[in-house]
Amino acid sequence: MGDLREQYKDDQNLNARIALHARFSTNTYGWQRWVFDTMMRLPEHARILELGCGPGDLWAINRPRIPAGWELTLTDASPGMVEAAQRKLVDLKPAPTLKVVDAQSLPFDGAAAGVDAVGSDRVGFDAVVANHMLYHVPDRRRALAEIRRVLLPGGKLFATTVGGGAMTELWALVEAFIPDIHARTQAVASGFTLENGGDQLAEVFPSVARYDYEDALEVTEVQPIVAYLRSSSTLMHVTLEPSQWATIRRTISATIETKGAFHITKTSGLFIAS
Repeated sequence: MGDLREQYKDDQNLNARIALHARFSTNTYGWQRWVFDTMMRLPEHARILELGCGPGDLWAINRPRIPAGWELTLTDASPGMVEAAQRKLVDLKPAPTLKVVDAQSLPFDGAAAGVDAVGSDRVGFDAVVANHMLYHVPDRRRALAEIRRVLLPGGKLFATTVGGGAMTELWALVEAFIPDIHARTQAVASGFTLENGGDQLAEVFPSVARYDYEDALEVTEVQPIVAYLRSSSTLMHVTLEPSQWATIRRTISATIETKGAFHITKTSGLFIAS
């Protein structure tokens, strides 16, 4: 967990990766808008809990679309991320509740506790959002059981993740210097992917549906790719020499010059469990 704490102590590393997707994705509709679209089927008055909210981009990007009757509780295991979300959403109305929370031990009573539960923040949620975060949770079965516990009858979990082969071309840039880099990158998200996430959810939820998001990256600048690689260094245990970074820069530049863009495969999608 030490690497995760260092990686997500604030939003700097995550923002570097978000920037690459935001600027160079071929699907111009936008990931956060697409995820939010699936949530629009929720009631006009709904209590929503987000786990691993990061800097709050799901809500910042969809700010004009949030129904006035939604009550948001946004959480993250990182105090730095919660602070970043607080800054980004300072003007959001109605104001969300922000908390530092461990997804494996949620400090909320579920619907079974009854409306008169004492000492709880809220009693039950209509929806829980876990946006690209369940693969970081050590005890995922416990976290999923906690999510189900706090969901109201008929409530839904919106869980997003990546699929196998995502970002392969990006990490191939490092392979000459770190031969096992593909194994390292796959290990980060391998616990909960598009390929295995559905089975895990089905062990806890009676209904699970999967939706894929069609996208890729066509990157026309060198620096955003380098920034992405550097931002992931603690997760992938990557340490490169200046000369190796220079080689990577030359490779990217040559590819852009000859092909017009550096192509990167993306596979991502969403599970709705209820």
